[in-house]
Amino acid sequence: MVRMFKFSRRVEGSAAIEFGLAIPLLLTLLMGAVEVGYAMYEAMQVYNSVEAGMLYAAKHGFNATGIANAVVNATSTTGITATPAPVQFCGCPSAAGITTISCSSTCTGNVTPGQYVRISAALNHTTILPYPGLDLPTTLTAQSVLRLN
Repeated sequence: MVRMFKFSRRVEGSAAIEFGLAIPLLLTLLMGAVEVGYAMYEAMQVYNSVEAGMLYAAKHGFNATGIANAVVNATSTTGITATPAPVQFCGCPSAAGITTISCSSTCTGNVTPGQYVRISAALNHTTILPYPGLDLPTTLTAQSVLRLN
């Protein structure tokens, strides 16, 4: 009787074949982790830039050019912009946030409105590798409001 499946019981090299089949999945997971980590790093840099602009405004008052320069130069990450530009406005605090009003108006309770500055930063994030089906690149943004007085 002749055996038709002469090599079916041999296991030499099966680990290498399994590894060869699993390596694309492992590399995909690794690249995904690297991509998410890189995007989180860039998002933190955008938030740090807004914080630097707020610190500048708290120390020097409203100066749109100075705040924008502080935002752009806060980190070594290139491409961060102060978009939209810093704006100063008057407003009244409320449960829903800050209601923008005229500086000559009064808030509820006959209180004078506060002067605020809104600082924003943006960074166009591009992926390390293209991912079909995902709408990347995307723009990472951060925004903060600071009361000046």
